[in-house]
Amino acid sequence: MGRVSRHDRIATGLIEWGSGSLRDLPWRRTNNAWHVLVSEVMLQQTSVTRVLPKYENFIAEFPTPGHMANASLGDALALWSGLGYPRRCRNLRETAIVLARDFDGVMPSTLDELLALPGIGQYTARAILAFAHRQDVAVVDVNVSRVLSRLEGEPLKARALQQLADQLVPEGLGWDWNQVMMDFGARHCTVRSPQCTACPVKKQCKWHGVGDDPAPLSAGASKPQAKFEGSDRQARGRAMRAVNDGVATQKAIVRAMNLEHDVERATKLLEALVNEGLLLRSGARFTLP
Repeated sequence: MGRVSRHDRIATGLIEWGSGSLRDLPWRRTNNAWHVLVSEVMLQQTSVTRVLPKYENFIAEFPTPGHMANASLGDALALWSGLGYPRRCRNLRETAIVLARDFDGVMPSTLDELLALPGIGQYTARAILAFAHRQDVAVVDVNVSRVLSRLEGEPLKARALQQLADQLVPEGLGWDWNQVMMDFGARHCTVRSPQCTACPVKKQCKWHGVGDDPAPLSAGASKPQAKFEGSDRQARGRAMRAVNDGVATQKAIVRAMNLEHDVERATKLLEALVNEGLLLRSGARFTLP
């Protein structure tokens, strides 16, 4: 029998760790590529707990790309309200339109075709290939980046991360492996409290929790977000929620934004939302598109 490689030991240890203990999430119960895409877009910079109720409602309303393509962006944004980053919803609808028009509502199954869709980058494309089409490709999110750089004991650039991730995928287990890696980073090899002493691959890890953590300097590492309270992002979100709730006049929206003291800033933010296609303006009144 040949010698078992370090990569094989890592794969075996983590697959065993995840066996029977993965989080039960609705998007893990489907191979529907559109549903997988919706979940991945929602989960960008948003926690699982906030996504769960929105995902169920969104899929019920837009079960196929055609359903979303035929709806107004305003209807989609109304359902999206509360998730933040409404540009994601706009991009998702643009993708739905392309899928319905050019692909008969069927999600492509090649990396190049997926990358050509509006707003879909390397991560999302690979997630669709792995989770919907069950291909043996690696998906590198912030959790996977952290695990891999710690295993190697050094910061890793994007190309090196992807190459290592691809090398580790056990043949025929792409779906399982990627889910395990994400859960392992989210629940075990965490940002602040990695459980190194109980790690199933501690013998293969080159960091061991000793010395400087290589994860923060690796590609894909989470970066501290700017303060939300008082930010433009908060004000934009308040404006979108206000319009969704039926507030229409600029004066009332500015009040909802808590920017009566800085009308010039509020006006610029509203202009940006209009320019991005997220709000419509008629005179001094605003509506969802």
